[in-house]
Amino acid sequence: MMRNQIIEEKPVAGVGAEIFGLDLREKLSEQAYLEVRQALNTYGVIFFRDQNLTPEQHLGFAERFGEINVSKFLVQVPGHPGIAEVRKEPEQTHNVGGGWHTDHSYDQAPALGSILLARQLPDRGGDTLFANMSAAFEALSDGLKRTLLGLKAVHSNAHVFGPKRPASRNNIDAQMRNTENAIQEAIHPVVILHPESGKRVLYVNQTYTVRFDGWTEQESAPLLNFLFQHAIRPEFTCRFRWREGSIAFWDNRATWHLAVNDYHGERRLMHRVTIEGVPLPAARDSFSTSAES
Repeated sequence: MMRNQIIEEKPVAGVGAEIFGLDLREKLSEQAYLEVRQALNTYGVIFFRDQNLTPEQHLGFAERFGEINVSKFLVQVPGHPGIAEVRKEPEQTHNVGGGWHTDHSYDQAPALGSILLARQLPDRGGDTLFANMSAAFEALSDGLKRTLLGLKAVHSNAHVFGPKRPASRNNIDAQMRNTENAIQEAIHPVVILHPESGKRVLYVNQTYTVRFDGWTEQESAPLLNFLFQHAIRPEFTCRFRWREGSIAFWDNRATWHLAVNDYHGERRLMHRVTIEGVPLPAARDSFSTSAES
């Protein structure tokens, strides 16, 4: 029988770890809570298997880590506004989350993370990819690191699921709401200091980052595109294969993710609870300090 005491961690190559030894239907002990939070800070994303939670249990687990964000745009589970549906129906060709991104980077205080629970899956496909943004930053040259540490970037949602989205994405409208209000924009440091782990993290993403602050989109594109390709090098990534009852709990400040859209003609239903975060501080240039030490 699983008990909420000492967890077992099995790191995944690139990013993430599988967590064993917990039954998330039960309230976490203080020790288990602290160990799960430390694992999230260490690995960026943590995975659980065979967690067939009720909506109340799903929300209860999430509430240990912070206030619940009620999605403005995704359809909510009836009776549970804190749980958003991430759904693709057999007739749809586009999915939600089908490009590399981190959730809510267009908010002034981006979400801490999301807890995604698999409810209904296609016979095959529908995996989720994750990428390690701390490892991606640290792998850059010192010269480029210095350049990025002095920059901020503009993040927006209007071109993704708001009024400016491409007409080709209109067939996801049944899974969205309030799209006319998708006009959020925020400016964040390009390299943040993670508020809990203290790691330096590359904080731009392919879906929501539109340009560097003070630069035009045309000027920004070459460097942003380089970073977007660099960040998904295989050594920074992992691929999670879902089973019903599987959970992925990812840190939005430390990772990117992408929902693979390779199951046309089948249904995929996930329940997502998102946890509120805090404004993100800029990382500082530590090169002079390290050279003197």
